[in-house]
Amino acid sequence: MEFTFTGPVIEWRGPAPYFFLAVPQDDSDDIKEAARRQEYWGQVAVEVRIGDTDFTTALFPKDGRYLVPLKAAVRRTAGIELDAELTASLSLASRPG
Repeated sequence: MEFTFTGPVIEWRGPAPYFFLAVPQDDSDDIKEAARRQEYWGQVAVEVRIGDTDFTTALFPKDGRYLVPLKAAVRRTAGIELDAELTASLSLASRPG
């Protein structure tokens, strides 16, 4: 199942800044339903496409919705900036077993 959504790039400060693409609430609810029995400690393995950049990651649960972690290498390759509005497509990845 594939999901396409648009959301903001946000920063979450910790010991080091982390950048995420925020998944809208309705899409997060749909993903959570589709990922039933695929969650692992609240995270969901996914394959993501932003523009021409494909990568795998695990969605991070935060305040009842999901965040897509954006590694520095992905941000550089795709030209992603903080506060940008991005459209992403993602599909559930099978967890190794």
